[in-house]
Amino acid sequence: MTTLRRLTDADLAALADLERRVVAVDGGRLKLEPHVLRDGAADGLLTYDGERLVGFLGVYAFGGPPELAGAVDPQARRHGVGGALLDAALQECRQRGTDAPLLVVPAGSASGEALARSRGGTHAHSEHALVLTVPPQSAEDPRTALRPARPDDTPAVARVLEAAFGHPLGDVEPGTVVVEHAGEVVGTLRVDRHGDRAGVYGFAVDPSRQGQGIGRDVLGRVCRQQLASGATSVALEVAVDNPHALRLYTSTGFVPVAGEDYWSLPLA
Repeated sequence: MTTLRRLTDADLAALADLERRVVAVDGGRLKLEPHVLRDGAADGLLTYDGERLVGFLGVYAFGGPPELAGAVDPQARRHGVGGALLDAALQECRQRGTDAPLLVVPAGSASGEALARSRGGTHAHSEHALVLTVPPQSAEDPRTALRPARPDDTPAVARVLEAAFGHPLGDVEPGTVVVEHAGEVVGTLRVDRHGDRAGVYGFAVDPSRQGQGIGRDVLGRVCRQQLASGATSVALEVAVDNPHALRLYTSTGFVPVAGEDYWSLPLA
């Protein structure tokens, strides 16, 4: 078993091949975030059988508890590869003193649930993954403006995120955008761009200002801008228990493509 480390170009190529083999058998998608790994913003544990990568588990930090996501070669399953990788990742989290990590598995995966429960995991939440490829049509309100967040926006961004999601914010992440309406900060989101793929994260409008068309206006602007500048798709994720947001996204043109279950794993 290798230690948690940054992936090399050769590792990334082997991971892409592993992902293709797994998806060919299981269908769906894997939330491996190769662009995050390529940028060195996450590390991974890898199991090789000779020169063939047969198991991978990435440890990702997205501003909350660490997220663990990986894959095991279909021909290497039922040999303890996944369990060994997970145990090594949990040990790394203990040594780093992190919060309880979240194991991310495809929605409804019986084997993923069994692995999580075998380590004392409890279901935390589930998410839909959605993708948009056609520029949405939406009216633009001149009172609404988007601008890059500044350090002094931290209190306002924290207030919006806590009101919308129920948890406070640490530092304002790079790429964070502030939404102003009539000069007041009423929302926030973060846009990441990797090649021809764009992603929207942490999109929130203050609940007191929802229902006024601000969210639809902002989402339409961001998607049109990304598609006009060369992106072929815009992706986002939404909690299964947030039907209001899901209706907004699907009515804007986003199409559900997959889903994930998140299992909280104790470190004790």
